[in-house]
This record gives sequence, C-alpha cells and structure tokens, in this order.
Amino acid sequence: MVVGDASQHVELLVIGGGSGGYVAAIRAAQLGKKVLLVEKSELGGVCLNCGCVPSKALISAAHRYERMLESGISGLKANGVEVNFSEIQQWKQSKVVNRLKTGIQSLFKKHEIAVFKGEALFINDREARVYNDQETLRYRFDQCIVAVGSRPIELKPFPYGGRILSSTEALSLSEIPQNLIVIGGGYIGIELGQMYAKFGSQVTVLEGTPSILPGFEKDITRIVSKHLDSLGTTVYLGAMAQSAVQTDKDITVTFTVNSEQKQVTADYVLVTVGRRPNTDGELGLDRIGVKIDERGLVEVNDSGQTTIPHIYAIGDIIPGPSLAHKASYEGKVVAEAIAGLPSVFDYKVIPAVVFSDPEIASVGLSEPEAKEQGFEVMVGKFPFAANARALSLSASEGFFKLVGDKKTGLILGGQIVGTNASDMIPEIALAIEMGTTMEDVALTIHAHPTLGELSAEAAEVALGHPIHI
Repeated sequence: MVVGDASQHVELLVIGGGSGGYVAAIRAAQLGKKVLLVEKSELGGVCLNCGCVPSKALISAAHRYERMLESGISGLKANGVEVNFSEIQQWKQSKVVNRLKTGIQSLFKKHEIAVFKGEALFINDREARVYNDQETLRYRFDQCIVAVGSRPIELKPFPYGGRILSSTEALSLSEIPQNLIVIGGGYIGIELGQMYAKFGSQVTVLEGTPSILPGFEKDITRIVSKHLDSLGTTVYLGAMAQSAVQTDKDITVTFTVNSEQKQVTADYVLVTVGRRPNTDGELGLDRIGVKIDERGLVEVNDSGQTTIPHIYAIGDIIPGPSLAHKASYEGKVVAEAIAGLPSVFDYKVIPAVVFSDPEIASVGLSEPEAKEQGFEVMVGKFPFAANARALSLSASEGFFKLVGDKKTGLILGGQIVGTNASDMIPEIALAIEMGTTMEDVALTIHAHPTLGELSAEAAEVALGHPIHI
C-alpha cells in the first residue's frame, strides 16, 4: 500500500458518488470549483447500480412479458413466449445500468472532476484520509459534501446471506425463484414482489401494518391489492415475521397473524423493511463534531450546512424521505450555496412514485392532510376508465385526483393510481410550485387523446362542471 503523509489540497471534497454526490460534484464544477469525489463502489451509487434504475428495468421487462402472454386486446395473442432471465439480467446491466454509468463518467471527464475509488475518514474538520487496498492519501479541503447514502435495514432474526436477500441481491438473481417470501409490503417489497410474480413466482407478502403501501390512501392501495390477487400473490396484513430456518434447497419462515402462528416455505426471503443512514461507519463525522441524531441523521440548516459550517450533508443521511430525486436536488442546492449563490432547500413538493402495477404517484397534500391543516377542500377525481387513451391502452384501472383549496382555487396536491402515473405527476408538482389554480389547469388545452387530459378532467370535476362523467 502506498501511503501519502503530506496533505494535498482540494477546494471541494465530495464523499459519496450516488444520486446526491455525483450531481453535487458536477454542479460545483460548473460553478468553477475543483472537485475530488470519493466513492467506494461505483458512480451512481445505490440508485443506479442496485436500486431504482435496475429495479425499473426488471419491472419493465416483467410488464412486457405479461403483455406478451395476454395483450388485453381481442384478436392479439402470442404463442411460445419464453423467458431467459439470465439474458434479461445481462440486458439490464449492459444496456441500462452501464450505459448510464458511462454517461456520468463522461460528464466527470468533461468537467475535470477527479475520482478516488475508495473510502474516506475525517482526520479533523479540515482534513480527510482517502484510502483503498492500494494507497492512502491525505487531503485538505476548503469545503466538503457528505453524501454517503443508506443501506437496507437488517432484521436480527433474518440476517442477510444465503437465502435471505436484501433488495440488492434480489435484483441480481440469475434465475426466477419458484417461490418468494417478501417481508415488508412497502414500495420496494411490492415493486419487486409484483415483478417476480409476473415472471411466474409464487409470492407471499408479510406486512406488519393493516395495509400494504402504508402512507397511501386505501382507495389507491385497494387497486394495487386487486392486481396482486390476480397474479396469485398471497398477502398477510398485520403479520409479524419471527424466525427462519434455511436448508440447502429452501427457507421456511415462521410468522404470526391475529395471534395465530403460521409457516411458509420458499426459495428465498426478501427483506424490505426500510433503510438506515450510513453515518455509523468509519467516516468519523461524530468525532469531528458533526451533530447526528438518534436515528443516525445529520443535522443541517436550509443550505445543507452541518454544525461545522464548511461541511455539508445531503441525501439519505439528512431528514426527509430517502428518494434519489430529493438527493439530486439537494446536491445542486448545496453546490450553489458553496459557490456563493443564495440557494436554500425549498421542499414545497417532493413527488413520490411506486412502480407497482398499476403505478402510484403522489405529490403535495392528500385530502385528509389538507383537511387536517384547516383547508376547506375541493376535490376532483376522474377515472382512467373514462379516458380514451387509457381505453386504447387496455389500462382502464385507476383514477386521477386533484386536491385544492376551495377559497382560493389553488391546487394543494394530487394522487394518481393508473398506468404511467409516474410520467403525469410532474404536472401536478409544477402546478403547486407555480401557485396554479384548478381553473388554470381546466382551461389549459391538453392534447387528445392522451393520458395527460386526466388532469384537466379532474380539475373540471373539482370545479363542478365535468364534461365526460
């Protein structure tokens, strides 16, 4: 190992190359900063390499396979459809993940951002040691952005390894399991469980709360539950997983439902019960005086500054939802603040998307939340079944819902459950950010026939003069 005793100088040290870190590095370089980014694994972090992106690629493949088996259109039927899951995995990696990663590498080269593949350890609040198996270097920095992300929570009775998988391993299986147990019915568990169910796995979901996808309204989750039933998925609500016994061939999980003990056996168990911030490792934030709360989250102000003003934190290690787009947004804000621009976090709206079937998307206030905050609520809810484009896509399940303030007409939030919900939610997010009213949306000419018309139709419902229902 090569050890460098003398410290080198860098203007900005970015620790972590995920959705927040790499975006922060690029934006800072655009603003004239000399940047060194330290990443122990791969550029793009969890989201690109073993999270959001590869999961959506496999989910897309599962959707296509399902449509090939049953198009939903009378007169179209495919015969002899086969799945080579190993080839699908190769496509996911080479055509999606690696292509995007190459793009980030090109951007780093363009902006002259240096990358050290390894880990970082704070020596003091102005110096860090960066190291890997081959070398150790010391750097003095003017500012530092910490963007080390999070990892899946591990349950003591279900330690990862063997036939117990985190989402990372579940996205890298070389074959489709005949049977799969999913512990946790949140968005990751439902997305991956439903994906494998479409490929033919017999899936059992164990969710500890009274509903899958906690946090979403029941009229939304009910539609997803219906589709899970159609795939033959078994869902236990109020279920508490207790223990697991592995053999060379399978794994048996013992759990309780309504005080009754049950068992189920499968090829693998996928544990998806949340994520934990990576602030408890060898980085040394607490040692240099950065304040961290009992949940492992770093305390920051509205510019991302920690309790040490020249050290910033973004992404999953600060309060708020663990979402890639939140981290990227924070990365840009922090880079601009470091460059002297008057940039601060403004979390007016953060969209949330579940790539279930049908998709779910939400932004702003739900109807109950708006009422709790004292608004006199106006609601517009329009079904996909009355939309021409949805019918032509054989995707009539779901609805588009807008929530507004009756006194001002301002849009406060929106929820969508239905095909392509993820692509439609930005319109509502922009409407809220711009202070748009229901009337503004209703009077905006939307192209026909498109799914985008659903927003205008929902606004007309809220205003009391719907045309098509």
